[in-house]
Amino acid sequence: MKVAIVGGAGGVGSSAAFNLLRLGDAHDVVLVDREPRMIQSHVMDLEQGLLLGSGGSVREGGEDDVLGADVVVLTAAAPLTLNTSRMVYLHDNAAIVGATADLLATAAGWRGVVVVVTNPVDPLCALTIRRSGLDPRRVVGYTLNDSLRLRSGLGHALGVPPREVDAWVIGEHGDGCVPLFSRVRVRGEPVRPTAVQRDRAEEFLRGWYRRHVALDSGRTTTWTSGLGVARMLEAIAGGDDAAWPASVRLAGEYGLEDVCLSVPVTLGRGGAEVVHEWELADDELEALHASAAAVREAGAAIGAAG
Repeated sequence: MKVAIVGGAGGVGSSAAFNLLRLGDAHDVVLVDREPRMIQSHVMDLEQGLLLGSGGSVREGGEDDVLGADVVVLTAAAPLTLNTSRMVYLHDNAAIVGATADLLATAAGWRGVVVVVTNPVDPLCALTIRRSGLDPRRVVGYTLNDSLRLRSGLGHALGVPPREVDAWVIGEHGDGCVPLFSRVRVRGEPVRPTAVQRDRAEEFLRGWYRRHVALDSGRTTTWTSGLGVARMLEAIAGGDDAAWPASVRLAGEYGLEDVCLSVPVTLGRGGAEVVHEWELADDELEALHASAAAVREAGAAIGAAG
C-alpha cells in the first residue's frame, strides 16, 4: 500500500511514518512537505531504521505521489500556540487541508482514502469531502485519542490498569466529545461507573488537552497520534472487522445527516466501509446531537457545512 503523508516533516507525520514502517507490512511511505531539508533528514534517518528490521520503503515526494497514493494522510497544520480549543486553528488549517483536497479534485477517478489528522478534524473532514468531491466514506478523521484518554481516566477512577478498560468517545473531537459510559467494559465485562467515578474520568478526558497545551512545549501528541494513525492505516490495508472511532459524514445514522462526527466504524480499502449505529443512552444521544450542532456551526464558518 502506498501512503503519502502530507505534513511528513512534522512530529505526527514523521511519527506515523516510523510506526507504519515498524508494524511490518511492506508499505511504500512517501513524506510530502514544504520543509525539504526536514523531510530529507527524516528519510535519511528512517532508511537506516529499515535495516533494523522494519518493512517497506520510505522516500520524499510531491504532488504526483499524493495523486498516486492508496491513502493520503493529512497531518500538515499551522504552528502550535497556547490555546484552550482546537477551533483556534480552524481557518488557518482549512487553507492547508483545502489545498490538498483541491489537488485530489484534479484526479478524476481517484479511488484512494484520505485520513484527516489535522485539527479541528470534524469540520476539516467535511471541507475535504466538499472540495475533493470524493465519496464521503473515503474520507475519515483520526479521533482515537479521545477514547484512549477516557480509558486512562476510567482506569484511574476504577483502580484498574487502563489497558484493561474498553471505553469509547464519539461526537466532536473537542469540547463536544461524548463519552459513552453506558458501554464501559473492564476485562471484557460490563461495568457501570458510579457518578463519582464518571466525574473523575470525564474531568481527566476533558482536561487533558488543556493541560497538555498549557505546558507550552511546542509539540503535539506525537507518539500517541503517530502510533494510532499507523494502526488505523493497517486497519484500512487489512480490512479486519474491528471497530474504530473515526470522524465520518453521517447519512441518517443516529438521526443525523451531512455532518462529520466520530462514530464507530469498520475500516477497509474503501475507507469507512461500515458505520455502526450503537444503541445509546438518552443523554448520550442528546449530547451527540448537541455536538453535531457545534460542528455544523464551525463548518459553516469555512464553507464546509453539508
